[in-house]
Amino acid sequence: MAEQPSSALTMLTAFFSAAHIEAAARQTGFVQRTSKITGNIFLALVTFGVWGDAKTTLAQLAAKVAQLSQHVAVSPEAIYQRMNKRALAFLQELIRQAFAKLQSCQEVYEEHLFTPFARVHLADSTGFELPESLKHTFPGSGGSAAPAGAKLQLVWDYKSSVFHHFALTPWNIPDQKYIDTVVPLARQDDLFIFDLGYFKITALASIADAHAYFLCRLNHQTTILEAIADRVVPVALAPFLTTVASSIVQKPILIGVKEQVASRLIASRVPEAVVNSRRRMARKNAKKKGYTPSQAHLALLAWNLFITNVPQTIWQPQTVLRVYPIRWQVELIFKSWKSYLHLATLKTTKEDTTLCYLYGRMLLILLNYALCPQLRATLWMKRRRELSLLKLVRHFQALAERWMQALFQSEIELRRFLQRACATAERLVLKASRKRCTTAQRLRERLTKPNEAVAFMDAVNA
Repeated sequence: MAEQPSSALTMLTAFFSAAHIEAAARQTGFVQRTSKITGNIFLALVTFGVWGDAKTTLAQLAAKVAQLSQHVAVSPEAIYQRMNKRALAFLQELIRQAFAKLQSCQEVYEEHLFTPFARVHLADSTGFELPESLKHTFPGSGGSAAPAGAKLQLVWDYKSSVFHHFALTPWNIPDQKYIDTVVPLARQDDLFIFDLGYFKITALASIADAHAYFLCRLNHQTTILEAIADRVVPVALAPFLTTVASSIVQKPILIGVKEQVASRLIASRVPEAVVNSRRRMARKNAKKKGYTPSQAHLALLAWNLFITNVPQTIWQPQTVLRVYPIRWQVELIFKSWKSYLHLATLKTTKEDTTLCYLYGRMLLILLNYALCPQLRATLWMKRRRELSLLKLVRHFQALAERWMQALFQSEIELRRFLQRACATAERLVLKASRKRCTTAQRLRERLTKPNEAVAFMDAVNA
């Protein structure tokens, strides 16, 4: 019989089982004999122990161990010595298990904004510097940048609030190359939304071949074609747009000389102030690199250019312009990682110590967002209010010490703690009411009133 999907509360309770954690510790060699610092204690220290303050010292961690129900006395030096290769293997295994358990949780959908699509994948990455001691393992981007750096690659399903891909990579791996790792996620009727950093024609072709959909900005250097009668000819985009009098235009196109991916071009005119700013920046960047931007490039900066293979029967051009800003929800996730989960504030210098703290933060990310889907759906169903990701992480951060203590109580007590934390969150993590509509509210308005004239430029250029 197939295993039934579990709730996030059940998943978290099972994940923090002492027997489960100690089994992983022995499997990876982190625990080889009786020790004061068990797998459970070490996990608690590098996650909840350092959550409240990114500058938490080893002495403070040792003091926190003494406050646990076991009343264990350990020294700061003992904690430091345990931050070794075996500890890294232990934490990596827990990350793998936590991610797998998240995938097995029952999916909960907030609403039906994207009914035609099975999943709505928002793909993006965030980078941060690392100590120079990690430059061989995690090389930076080169030049005047830090010698060591990393990226967290994320694919987040907007419909279910579930992470479908979560990986740590060196900074010097470009997103345009990494997209090849992401597109195998494509299943029939999935939708992928990503920015220019991930733009790659072969990736778009792979998504289309899987009978899935994409929405992204158009790289102005891309060869686009159109079918005229029985032949395919290039499209001179800049001259074409000079003939357009309206604010929005769409055109059926083919992308790439070899791939010829069927798509729709959606172009929306940009306000003059934005155009001038873009052109100043383009000239400045070109001067740094020793060339002059072409007149065609400067002309295209007067437009926002999108491509999608979602048919017009599903999305009118105005709807495309409403949907794309949803991608920026990922930026709020990244902000919560860096501001409240201390992802980019690692103060250590040694490689193993730094990676122990980094993997601990990655576990915190997964464990926090495990509770997001159900809370998001509950708030919308009960109150027709949206969940604030930043408030949610701050809420759990305020409970970090109590959560750490609950890990060393019974599974029943841990589950009760999580239930109370979620019940309190329903009151405290709502997005504030305001006159200015959120991106999701604008999208709902567009999808429920398709014939209404919409002021789309504020969403696209916000």
